[in-house]
Amino acid sequence: MPIVLNLPKGEAGARLAREDVLADAARAVVMLCLDPRAGQEGELRDGLARWYSGRIRKLARRCRGSAWEAVQELPGVTCGHARAFVPCAVSRPPRQIAKLQISGTDLPAGREPEPLRASAPVVAVNGELGMTLGKAAAQVGHASMLLAAHRPLAWVRAWAEQGFPLGVREVDGARFAALATSPGAVPVIDAGFTEVAPGSTTVVALQGAG
Repeated sequence: MPIVLNLPKGEAGARLAREDVLADAARAVVMLCLDPRAGQEGELRDGLARWYSGRIRKLARRCRGSAWEAVQELPGVTCGHARAFVPCAVSRPPRQIAKLQISGTDLPAGREPEPLRASAPVVAVNGELGMTLGKAAAQVGHASMLLAAHRPLAWVRAWAEQGFPLGVREVDGARFAALATSPGAVPVIDAGFTEVAPGSTTVVALQGAG
């Protein structure tokens, strides 16, 4: 599944917080997977069904300006500064996506993210791994999908009705280890294709208090 992150230059880009962009990516992925068009007669169904039956991978790229406008024409869902697209072969993305950069997809740390919404799910990122923004975006996308898959249908429907609120926080290794083993936690174990060793626990989704 391609994910594209809109990282503008100048003052607009300087205001972006890494964790807020990651939250946009996580929400875009789950919104796409649970979009009504992914249902039995929907236009997104076949692409998602093929993806679910194979090796589930995500790859994030970055863009800005006219390139961001161009990718809006492709089937997918946009949430804030992220758009998730109908899955395709990693080696054969649409041309509007293929020309976008993968390397250098990052934001400076330290900018304060938006406050967490009470009772909303949270995805904790393992800060000990030092993942780039692009890598982390793919991982939080896995987490939002898995969280929906692990929760009762009534809970997922209520979450959808609220617009899939979700926060992301990067935490140190000790805190992450505690969260990953807490009741109801949904960890993501990476296959190790890029940046991290195979079997690394990269992120963990937490249901929230609601």
